[in-house]
Amino acid sequence: MTPAAPKNPLSLPRDFLVARKNLRDCRFQTATTPDHSELKAGEVLLAVDKFAFTANNISYAVFGETMSYWNFFTAPDGWGRIPVWGFAEVLASRHAEVREGERVFGYLPMSTHLRFPVGRVSANGFSDGSAHRAKLSPVYNHLARVLRDPGYFPARENEQALLRPLFMTSFLIEDFLADQQLFGAEQVLLSSASSKTALGAAFLLRRNRRAEVIGLTSPGNVEFCKRSGCYDRVLAYEQMKTLSSLRPTVYVDMAGTGSLLHDVHHHFGAQLRYSCLVGGTHWKEREAQSSLPGAKPEFFFAPAQLKKRQQDWGAGGVDERYAEAWRPFLLSVGSWMRIVHQRGDVAVDKVYREVLEGRCPADVGHMLSL
Repeated sequence: MTPAAPKNPLSLPRDFLVARKNLRDCRFQTATTPDHSELKAGEVLLAVDKFAFTANNISYAVFGETMSYWNFFTAPDGWGRIPVWGFAEVLASRHAEVREGERVFGYLPMSTHLRFPVGRVSANGFSDGSAHRAKLSPVYNHLARVLRDPGYFPARENEQALLRPLFMTSFLIEDFLADQQLFGAEQVLLSSASSKTALGAAFLLRRNRRAEVIGLTSPGNVEFCKRSGCYDRVLAYEQMKTLSSLRPTVYVDMAGTGSLLHDVHHHFGAQLRYSCLVGGTHWKEREAQSSLPGAKPEFFFAPAQLKKRQQDWGAGGVDERYAEAWRPFLLSVGSWMRIVHQRGDVAVDKVYREVLEGRCPADVGHMLSL
């Protein structure tokens, strides 16, 4: 595993910006970062150490307008900062309950630094209290103190950044489907089966024996998906129509590929009991679908299911069940993921473009530092 890169210097504050209407148009911009003495009362300044970059982050950009992902971090008109999951340290603090030097994990911008007024504070962490984030999901506003996180392992920081946020979506997808008794389905199909979110959901579905779990992927990723051990069966996309159209089926669309969504609905027809839209990885092919046979496609919004379970189980109950699901999945990661940690503008730009165009190998997990 590549060792962690050194911490960011304060002398070179930068933001990575993406044009909202043309994701291929991106640039680095020097940011204005205050001297410690310029912080206002109640504010903190974080130095972003490292963050994961996966196809999930491309989904944030694809749905930036419709799902308000662009609203988390301010940027010049027409531009956006893609949210990422990673680690940062409190470089300066003018809040009595936040100590300088604390290490935190959470939702960060693709930047070297982040300044904000502290909102809610607890023993486990604190939130970004910026006015522009007041109406956004609190799930994304919270920064966890790593030393108070029972699921934190210092030697597994990279795996945490790469997988835990995605695995939460996996956990909530499986929980939602289980809560609905799989809509009476006998098999679950997951597209973009090599994606980390799909692998996590398949791992849980198969472990809990909800139904037969079938992965759909590109021909080049079939063997990788089989080696992961997360699926009962793995098929290339063109083999989808070899599946029996008579079995009640749930489709979990991680890819956002309009043509595949069309083919799945027309193949299974009325036997497609539920169609779940999760990702937008194949963003170039995404298209509006109407009058499809079978269940109407529905977008899965993870925070809504999380809020329901917090009400059902309480915050402690969610954490307990999530930890029980996370640990065995974490132990399986070493057999199928190779972590690559790179630093600098050139590396960030290169990885961004590779992931955007779908050229990132399925078995690679990218960690980045500016």
